[in-house]
Amino acid sequence: MQTILITGAGSGVGRATARAFLLAGWRVGLAGRRIASLEAAAEGHPNALILPMDVTEPAQVEAGFAQAMAAWGRLDVLFNNAGIFVKGAPIDEIPLDDWQALSATNITGMFLCARAAFGIMRRQTPMGGRIINNGSVSAHVPRPGSAPYTMSKHAVTGLTRTLAVDGRAFDIAAGQIDIGNALTDMVAPMQAGIRQPDGTVRPEAVMDVAHAASAVLYMAGLPLDANVPFMTVMATQMPYLGRG
Repeated sequence: MQTILITGAGSGVGRATARAFLLAGWRVGLAGRRIASLEAAAEGHPNALILPMDVTEPAQVEAGFAQAMAAWGRLDVLFNNAGIFVKGAPIDEIPLDDWQALSATNITGMFLCARAAFGIMRRQTPMGGRIINNGSVSAHVPRPGSAPYTMSKHAVTGLTRTLAVDGRAFDIAAGQIDIGNALTDMVAPMQAGIRQPDGTVRPEAVMDVAHAASAVLYMAGLPLDANVPFMTVMATQMPYLGRG
């Protein structure tokens, strides 16, 4: 039975992905800060492993991955998903505390979890595994007033590319999924209206978050001699391709 550790598994894309993998017969480690949310996402499934973890804390990351290895003996996939937004604004109006909080999760947290997974995968027998990072369409085309979030997702792309190169020697595949307007609690307000590059506020199309989860499941299910380095899955009629 294959194993996957999912960060940020208590809500949004992480929760939907955890449920998809459990239904597909995987052993799933649900990692996050809020135990109650993780337990709700797991729905008592016997193959679910609750992993209390703040990805910004190195000791907690190491402990969480160690707990997963103690339970499973092997880690096949990491879905490096945990991430946050901050309120949109021109860069000179963004509080430094907001930037530091976002970068601690979206950049340092991604690095710490990838580091832990990579170390396990290169040393386990048989060697290898897969790391899937959750990027964003903002890694390609930013929204207005999104400097912190957009910067962080460009950093994720750099991490993905480097892992893909460094992982070759250890049979570790690395890829990234860039998701656009999957309907989660954070995205729901876009249906009422969100600021566009021309200054107007307009509603945007969304898609069921299950489509993002099924895309991750596809990427994770490939044999290690095949890889999706980058995938974009998005609401068909969102303005991404014409943004700007």
